[in-house]
Amino acid sequence: MSEEQVDGNNILAAALKQQGLEYVFGIIGHPVIELSMAFQSLGIKYVGMRNEQAACYAAQAMGYLTGKPGVCLVVSGPGLLHCYGGMANAQINCWPLLVIAGSTSEDHEGIGGFQECPQVDLSRPYCKYSGRPPSATLIPQHVEKAVRLASYGRPGVSYLDFPGTLLRSVVNTSAVHKTYLAPPLEKCLPAPSSVKMAAKLLKNAQRPLIIVGKGAAYGRAEAAIRQLVSQTNIPFLPTPMGKGVVPDDAIQCVASARTTALLDADVILLLGARLNWILHFGRTPRFSSHVKVIQVDICPEELNNSILTQVPVHSEILPFVMQLNQEIGSLKLNMSSDSWWSTLNKKKETNKTFIKEQSSITIPPLNYYAVFNVIQNTIPRDSIIVSEGANTMDIGRGMLLNTLPRHRLDAGTFGTMGVGLGFAIAAAFWCKDNAPNKRVICVEGDSAFGFSGMEIETMHRYQLPIIVIIVNNSGIYGGLDKETMKMVQESGDIAQVTPPNTLTSEAHYEKMMEIFNEKGHFVKTVDELKTAITSSLKLKDKPTIINVIISPSADRKPQNFNWLTESKL
Repeated sequence: MSEEQVDGNNILAAALKQQGLEYVFGIIGHPVIELSMAFQSLGIKYVGMRNEQAACYAAQAMGYLTGKPGVCLVVSGPGLLHCYGGMANAQINCWPLLVIAGSTSEDHEGIGGFQECPQVDLSRPYCKYSGRPPSATLIPQHVEKAVRLASYGRPGVSYLDFPGTLLRSVVNTSAVHKTYLAPPLEKCLPAPSSVKMAAKLLKNAQRPLIIVGKGAAYGRAEAAIRQLVSQTNIPFLPTPMGKGVVPDDAIQCVASARTTALLDADVILLLGARLNWILHFGRTPRFSSHVKVIQVDICPEELNNSILTQVPVHSEILPFVMQLNQEIGSLKLNMSSDSWWSTLNKKKETNKTFIKEQSSITIPPLNYYAVFNVIQNTIPRDSIIVSEGANTMDIGRGMLLNTLPRHRLDAGTFGTMGVGLGFAIAAAFWCKDNAPNKRVICVEGDSAFGFSGMEIETMHRYQLPIIVIIVNNSGIYGGLDKETMKMVQESGDIAQVTPPNTLTSEAHYEKMMEIFNEKGHFVKTVDELKTAITSSLKLKDKPTIINVIISPSADRKPQNFNWLTESKL
């Protein structure tokens, strides 16, 4: 009796299944068509996207939301090259991702094979691990290593390369390497002395501040951090994707006094955030030159990066904060009432007054504040908010509140545009599995929407009730109204006179819904916007587009500092 045999496609699918990976996002073609079918035959969910970059964004967002790598499947050569923007984004965001690509057959390498490309080498700058199994029998070993490296320590990207000959090769089942599912690591614990030093520094601080980053959200540390904020009453500032770890509407949140909080704080507890450009490198003029930083990070290489920190703590966020809560409890630290809170509250009220005034201006064309005020007051409180664009993302970050962790997805550390629709698709699938009644609200600038707008078809095909709201100012940062654009384009060679920041004025993006015999919403007033959102929330198995026309010259509140502090001292 002959021994049972299996090909590389089914070995790879079984290996992913063994590692507990549930979702694959991608675009198929030669040589991975049969592989995608093998995934589905084993119960792995395959989501076909319209662009490889968007597929990569969706896979990494699933990794962030679930804590285990999402998988991106693409074809060889150009298919993988289109992924590199997404891979870099995941690596820099520290999100777990496994990218699998087909490649030219091994017997065609070096002689001009179809889409031949040195994929393993080209992927290394964007990965923690990049490799190609040398035989079909060793595929499970390489999958286990790729998943483990993407997940352990600071999460990131793994890449596995599969030539067509490897996927098609047939071997005896008994020869396939038997591998294992690596258990989750024990939590990396802080040194007790570091916890005591941190507690003492906070106790003696006059103007303490807690900064909560997306690392705290990924580390599921929300309960401990909420306890810390509640018992100490120390003001906290969330980074963009740290929003919701402690609810944005908590009285201790000082997001609306961000500049003052950063500039005047004398002690900062940094939880799962890095002192990179988002936090102005921790340097003057955005921070006091005398600020003392308690930096907690799972990656020791990050400690003391950019500035010398007073208390560097190599630890996961959750165990550190749990121990800090115990230590601070004995010190009876509580910032109930003092000049620090008085300063911050005064600044918060000033900014709230400005926002209230801007939100009340509802004469068309609308401004950002009026639009976001309606969105915030109409969408469910527990919505997952995906956002990208320049002013759309920045202003929306302050006005669209999150009350739960991992419910804000945006351009992130790499500042990547084009992530929105891919992130929203992943979030909608996560909701299907975990919270069927939760809604995904994707708030896009018109420029950002253009990067991956055809993914609206993916949303429709998979019956995802995502509400895409396009805040349309007819440009990048800002555009021109119809009349001005016409005058400009008639003034000379159109490629020389059309301002580089402009897009088509008042483009009807909502008409993309007509592809599916559906109707979108073209909105110019706050009443129309509220009606559009309310009706869209009733849809349970289809996406919709709400195209909100705002003033091309709408802008954000004037800032005390330029958006990006120079890194040079």
